[in-house]
Amino acid sequence: MAPYTLAHLSDPHLPPLPKPRLIELAGKRALGYVNWTRNRYKYQRREVLDALVADVHAQAPDHIAVTGDLVNLALEAEFAPARAWLDGVGPPDRVTTIPGNHDAYVRSTYHRFGETFAPYLAGDDGRIGFPSVRRRGPLALISLSTAVPTLPLMATGTLGRDQLAALDQVLERLATEDVFRVLLVHHPLKSRAWQKRMTDSADLLALLKRHGVELILHGHDHIHSTMWFEGPNGNIPAIGVPSASALAHGHYPAAAYNLFTVEKDNAGWRCEQTVRELGAGFQVGQIKHVRLI
Repeated sequence: MAPYTLAHLSDPHLPPLPKPRLIELAGKRALGYVNWTRNRYKYQRREVLDALVADVHAQAPDHIAVTGDLVNLALEAEFAPARAWLDGVGPPDRVTTIPGNHDAYVRSTYHRFGETFAPYLAGDDGRIGFPSVRRRGPLALISLSTAVPTLPLMATGTLGRDQLAALDQVLERLATEDVFRVLLVHHPLKSRAWQKRMTDSADLLALLKRHGVELILHGHDHIHSTMWFEGPNGNIPAIGVPSASALAHGHYPAAAYNLFTVEKDNAGWRCEQTVRELGAGFQVGQIKHVRLI
């Protein structure tokens, strides 16, 4: 089997932020807008995102996964530019995306992510919903959504009872197939920040302990992250990446993405991770290469 390469980037927070109408700045959006105009506009930069995506294209991966937070305040005016950007990343058969908490920032536009990015969300059965499964080469991409509107100052995510029950069935079915299972989820499965956690991560971890997957990819924390969680046949790597549009600031690293090369040999699955990060002069280069499995 020839190696199959999956690129993973997350949290593009597509800049610049459109000017909101006054009526749109009620409640949670008001705080988000203040945060953007005072701080985030300085380091969420379109030229950074463009440099990163250009490097992704230069590496010519077989598929690209984008794990949420394509927009910032879920303003109506943000969705069309975000769709145009994703179209530039690649067509729906080569790119898979899922929503993050910023894509479901408020209830009034909660539905817009599914409407805008439907071709990039649909499973192989054509259904728009979660969990969904897309088979690409040797991979089974299992998409989840933790995106729910939350109160001001909160950035938690929740899968919910129905999605977890459906995921149980999906994982049980895939466990009988000869596929490399990749779980896509926006929130990490373990978080030190109470206001940024996945509220029902313990339920997800229980399912993974019983059924297993080969790899978990997430965003949300805007940092390089590798965690390991118990599966039925050994530990499962869970990998997070920095924001795809960020300059380095504070304890947050510069924009980066991961490449995962997957192949099967007589010993089973082999997966190697390459990390590519923005450096001086908006040049993107390799900073790490490691075998995960």
